[in-house]
Formats: sequence, C-alpha cells, structure tokens
Amino acid sequence: MFEINKLIRPSLRDLKPYSSARDEYEGEAEVYLDANENPEGNYNRYPDPLQRSLKNQIANRVQISSNQIFIGNGSDEVIDLLIRLCCVPGQDQIITFVPTYGMYKVSAKINDIEVLELPMDENFQPIVNADNPEWNNPKNKLLFLCSPNNPTGNLVKDSLVEDLLSTFKGLVVIDEAYIQFTKENSLINCLNKHNNLFVIQTFSKSLGLAGARIGMGFGSVEMIDWLNKIKPPYNVSVLNQEAALKKMLESQENASSEVDRIVQNRKELEVQLGGLKNIIKIYKSDANFLLVEVLEGEKMYNELLRNGIVVRKRKEISANALRVTVGTKEENRKLINVISSLAV
Repeated sequence: MFEINKLIRPSLRDLKPYSSARDEYEGEAEVYLDANENPEGNYNRYPDPLQRSLKNQIANRVQISSNQIFIGNGSDEVIDLLIRLCCVPGQDQIITFVPTYGMYKVSAKINDIEVLELPMDENFQPIVNADNPEWNNPKNKLLFLCSPNNPTGNLVKDSLVEDLLSTFKGLVVIDEAYIQFTKENSLINCLNKHNNLFVIQTFSKSLGLAGARIGMGFGSVEMIDWLNKIKPPYNVSVLNQEAALKKMLESQENASSEVDRIVQNRKELEVQLGGLKNIIKIYKSDANFLLVEVLEGEKMYNELLRNGIVVRKRKEISANALRVTVGTKEENRKLINVISSLAV
C-alpha cells in the first residue's frame, strides 16, 4: 500500500504552515481588518488563498471533490512544489523519460535533486521494465511522464501508465497539459483507484489562458493538503482567478469548438507541410503542435525568424528537428509560404 506520509521530506513532516485568517474563514465578511491591506481600491484585498470558487467550478467539470484539486501559479509551480515536498536536496532524485518537458529537470536541479533520465523507444513510448531496480530505489521519489508528450506530441499508452503505477514505489506524476486535444479520457478518472497517481493540467493550452498562469494538480486529499501547507500563502492573484473563473463559466460547447478548430488546423498543416520538399519527417501528434525533421534546420529556423515567425529548435531529437505550434489558418499559411520559398 502506497503511504503518502512516507514520501514527504522528513524535515517537513512536523511543519506548521503559515496560515492567514482567510484560510480559516469562508464566505464574504463585511469588514476585513486582518491582513494590513489598504482599505481602498479595486484590487486592494488579497486573493482567496485556497481559490475556493475556482476549485468548485473545476470540480463540477471533472467530477471529483474540490479538496482533490491544487491550483498553482502555472503548472511549473505545481512541478516545483511536488519536488520540494517529496525530495531531500542532495540525496533524492526524480525519474523522467527523455525526450520530455524541460522544466522537470530544471526544477529538480534548482532544488539540488538528481534526475535519472530513462529512454523511450522509437515510438516515444517509455520503456517500462518490471525488473528495473530503480522502481524500488528509495531515493526515487517522483516519476514525471508527459502525455501527450512534449516535444514529441504523442500519447503514452494507458497500459504503460498502468505498469508504472503498479511497479514504481514513489509518486507517478502524469502531465496532461495537452490532453484536451485528444479523444482520450484524463487519468483524473483513475485517482480513486491509484493513490500514488498525481495528474497535472493547465489553463495555458486548450483553454487559451497562458497569460493568466493557472496550473492544476489533481491527487489524493492527503497530497493536496501537503501542497497547500508548503505553497506561498497567496500564490494565485485575484486577476488570474477571475480570468480562470470566467473561462470555466463559458459553455463547454465553446471550449470544445476551439479545440476542434485547432485539431482541424493541425491536420491541415500536417498535409501542407508534407507536400514540401524540405520537410523530411512529420511525427504523429496528439497535441496542438507538430514535431518535424527538416533539411538544414538551423538555416530554416533563422529564415523563419527573419520573416517574423518563431518556432522552437528541438535538438534533443536531432539537429534538424523543429517544433511548430499550430496557429490560425493565416499564421499557418505564412509559415508554409516561407518554408516553401527556401531553396532545396
């Protein structure tokens, strides 16, 4: 049986967290004299430290309890707090499968945590060997897996995730930043089955709120309680909570139509890129971007920049790999025009 308290850093187990009066009070008061705020202004009050209204809206949408939801200042804060909560600096390590999202490693290194990078197969699926001694190594506290994966774009097979959940002795963190671009169900549905599962999602991709910096973590009540203990008291601003609430209150139909439009644009962009002689390979994508191998990657990257188009180099894949976000039809058309104008 997975025991969350054994996963927590020993130095934090007797932590008395910072608590504001508004952690202890629910509802709207007539007079706030607890936080030494300026009594006048439009944004003079601190935000709800537990983001209760936003969590209630999310809970209704994904059909879980609001006390299984953590809200972070972007997913990057959720990643950082998980590492700080579970890993002893200079002693523990996390596991990733490469290539993957770079912030897992960056956050680990900032916190003096080693990273064990395991390989994926030729289809960018994690290689899960039940006999791997690292699954039982007590130093390995967290395993991060991005699905659909960034930068490759592919979903990880459910059977492999199940294998990891049944074999790894630490916490399995599934980053679902791009899950809304697929037809697959979120692993949030599996939280009550696996208490060693933690799921991350974001408002930045399908919901179009990258500028608001809202990340979501879904896990057991115990894990969410621990994250609330160590987070900054007011980690998500009033403005950001309001933006996220407004987005959540929009109809599900509108949100779905935006995703459908992006997926359709992705399919069209894939066909258009596939007809160009300087595109060598296009990897299958379940996300809102395409990973492509091109001729003379550095030259193409610089030519795109010269024409005001920014894409991303992905040299961990190959020297000529570029990651291209799916834009509007007009943006995609400009991309195609510039690439097709390059001499082959």
